[in-house]
Amino acid sequence: MITSFKDVDYCAGGATQNSIRIAQWIIGGSNATTFMGCIGKDDFGKTLRSAAEKDHVKVQYQYNDKEPTGTCAVVITDKNRSLVANLAAANCFTKDHLDVKEHWDSVEKAKFYYCAGFFLTVCPPALMMVSQHACNQNKLFSMNLSAPFISQFFKDPLMQLLPYADIVFGNETEAATFSKEQDFKTEDVKEIAKRIASLPKENQKRSRMCVITQGRDPVLVAQDGVVKEYAVIGFDNPDDIVDSNGAGDAFVGGFLAQLVQGNSVDECVRCGNWAAHIVLQRSGCTFPEKADFK
Repeated sequence: MITSFKDVDYCAGGATQNSIRIAQWIIGGSNATTFMGCIGKDDFGKTLRSAAEKDHVKVQYQYNDKEPTGTCAVVITDKNRSLVANLAAANCFTKDHLDVKEHWDSVEKAKFYYCAGFFLTVCPPALMMVSQHACNQNKLFSMNLSAPFISQFFKDPLMQLLPYADIVFGNETEAATFSKEQDFKTEDVKEIAKRIASLPKENQKRSRMCVITQGRDPVLVAQDGVVKEYAVIGFDNPDDIVDSNGAGDAFVGGFLAQLVQGNSVDECVRCGNWAAHIVLQRSGCTFPEKADFK
């Protein structure tokens, strides 16, 4: 298919890595963020590492000898996107990667953690290890519902991880599926956000926050039984939207970039909306050289 199209762009991808790249871009400097995942020993792996490091992200990849680096082809037709993924090595991450001193040192050094729900399909024990460390050390662990099928078919590992989550991100479709699978008996997104925020939590030193994006509709933030709405940045000309791929990841990256700097939730959401607005106007989860968020 690549040979059939003249204009093919390559960029570092993956839901969590997208968010980390965006956060690093906004924070600035080098190696404020670290990413771990599994790749193959091939040209795509070299391309991925090079692209991530160009974005100043510190990467500590696990290498797999048998599987190629995961790839995802995105075909954009008008404003619609079609994705075909070959997860390959991305499915092969193992917990023993964290047993390497250099890697666990990075975990211990970090104060904030984030993972997409997709990783629950790969190595739940690794997530439990990191989330429990965060809980024991009173650090902040955040996660994403990521896709409806996570709540449907990976319910057990999801509900084992959720008590350790200080922040849960998701969109309205993922929230609705979570509600159905957990028998909340409601389709009201505000109520679902409140229910997710109030689920049992291990670290009682802070209450859980649930952040739900809704496309062009307001972002919802639920905490302590209260839901606040935040308007998104609209487009006067719909043609300015180039590609929605990665916009949700960008929102999370913008949110986290402000969170780690100790800024307010209002500022976190504002930056998340700004980052998503930037990415929507570009192909893939890409961004200008400099972040001018003010």
